[in-house]
Amino acid sequence: MIMFCTGIPGHYPVNETTSSLTLTFWYTLQDDILSFEPDKQAVYQQVYRPVYFQLVDVLLHKAQFPSDEEYGFWSSDEKEQFRIYRVDISDTLMYVYEMLGAELLSSLYDKLGRLLTNTEQPSTWQHTEALLYGFQSIAETIDVNYSDVVPGLIGLIPRISISNVQLADTVMFTIGSLSEWLADHPVMINNVLPLVLQALGNPELSISSVSTLKKICRECKYDLPPYAANIVAVSQEVLMKQIHKTSQCMWLMQALGFLLSALQVEEILKNLHSLITPYIQQLEKLADETPNPSNRLAIIHILGLLSNLFTTLDISHHDDDHESTEVKKLPVQQGPNPVVVVLQQVFQLIQKVLSKWLNDAQVVESVCAIFEKSVKTLLDDFAPMVPQLCEMLGQMYSTIPQVSAIELTRQLVHIFAHEPAHFPPIKALFLLVTSVTLTLFQQGPRDHPDIVDSFMQLLAQALKRKPDLFLCSNLDVKAVFQCGVLSLKFPEAPTVKASCGFFTELLPRCGEIAPVGQVVHENGKALLQAVLEGIGGQASRSLMDHFAEILFALNKHCFSLLSVWIKEAMQQDGFPSARVTPEQKENFSQQILRERVNKRRVKEMVKEFTLLCRGLHGTEYTADY
Repeated sequence: MIMFCTGIPGHYPVNETTSSLTLTFWYTLQDDILSFEPDKQAVYQQVYRPVYFQLVDVLLHKAQFPSDEEYGFWSSDEKEQFRIYRVDISDTLMYVYEMLGAELLSSLYDKLGRLLTNTEQPSTWQHTEALLYGFQSIAETIDVNYSDVVPGLIGLIPRISISNVQLADTVMFTIGSLSEWLADHPVMINNVLPLVLQALGNPELSISSVSTLKKICRECKYDLPPYAANIVAVSQEVLMKQIHKTSQCMWLMQALGFLLSALQVEEILKNLHSLITPYIQQLEKLADETPNPSNRLAIIHILGLLSNLFTTLDISHHDDDHESTEVKKLPVQQGPNPVVVVLQQVFQLIQKVLSKWLNDAQVVESVCAIFEKSVKTLLDDFAPMVPQLCEMLGQMYSTIPQVSAIELTRQLVHIFAHEPAHFPPIKALFLLVTSVTLTLFQQGPRDHPDIVDSFMQLLAQALKRKPDLFLCSNLDVKAVFQCGVLSLKFPEAPTVKASCGFFTELLPRCGEIAPVGQVVHENGKALLQAVLEGIGGQASRSLMDHFAEILFALNKHCFSLLSVWIKEAMQQDGFPSARVTPEQKENFSQQILRERVNKRRVKEMVKEFTLLCRGLHGTEYTADY
């Protein structure tokens, strides 16, 4: 009866809307069968395996597209509901695989083989598409590397006559779902790569063809050098014709980054030059023109393409054994890193662009993205550019303070601050970012919780990597400390979390960095007051562990001060909450002061106390807390 309801005649959602309601039944039944002990399970499997094979046939029948003519009459809302319905069917098939195993793939493959080789009864494209869709649903999430039917499937794919967009999309997604298998069987790449490159030229297949190429370039990059020239040529052609939307162009650049990473240095340089030169020429032209809205969009687009290319272009490591997670150096790389060579050319141009667009937040963000990505992949090879970049970042942040510039500063501090040669420019940039942000705090930081969040993370990173930055005579440590205390009171949880992170890095430095010790001595009570207010109910309960870390650090590194401060704070009436009695406050203070070793215990104490402060202690509401 339920199988009939699952396979009820007609197309969902136009002729019927009930079949989707039955899917959860099949999940539940399968869960019950698989929960039995092995002996009992074997008996049930024998009875129900044929039923589940029948279910697969029914689902794939329901997943079929209607005729082109009929589909043409569907509204966009009906098409979207049908797409979601197919995703539900895909999830069900993936789940059923757990019960039917490899036999399910074999059965799909046999059906597809019969369909494609039967010359007497030509099949509809809908039937072929549904079988491929079933296969792809499973291959996308389950490791099919051990399946003996995949080689046959890869052999069948070029035989499919692709007459229609839906079928072509599914063929692309199926190839994409097999990219890891192709990495282990590189001899088969040539069977499917021409199909993918051909599809790249069709704007209707934009998403499926570009995402499939990206997967192949990511998974199979060490086997692609023989095809690299062809892939780059086709990609360049479609990029120049502008047939894809912005996000697909970005994916395509990422695909090319993966591809180029596995080539020899001179090949990388040659390909990079041919790939980037047209964009550099466009940027030069745009940099000379008077700023206007269409120029702005063009600049942002080109900067986006470059940053996506540098996101995945990483030649510093070579992982020639796919199974190994160990990172090995490429033996062949000599001379300057080709990415740095190209970046230095781009850098000059970007400075020229910025001379006119320094006031545009989105252009600045796009510039930061290029360097943030390349700093991450190049690491030490980026060193020659550090002084120039620090100077440019300083200009950008002084003009418009924004998160992307702080994030990039944090990267530079993380990677280069401990190297004596780079310390002066990084110190200058750190001081500049700090002083601009402190000015922002004076003007009213409430409008910029994201900047405050990133700034707190930058301060924590500086303390972690190069605490000497806090010894600079022109760093106002007191003002920085007060900004941290203020940030603890923000309503945005990520900002509060970042501020807690800053204090947990700062407090352990009380002894070794004199300016920090002095500021904590003079202002630490205000910090404790803010932490207790948060615990008392001013802050979200999800942040209690972070506040507990500050209490733990205060206790560990400023014990004598904390014991005085906590006593004074708790003597205030109704503080940190009118719901707690003087005994409960005294008890909490003593518990905290006694626990200097076990951070987990402090977290439990804080959770307990915050529930008392909020009047939630012992209620059902907090049973799972």
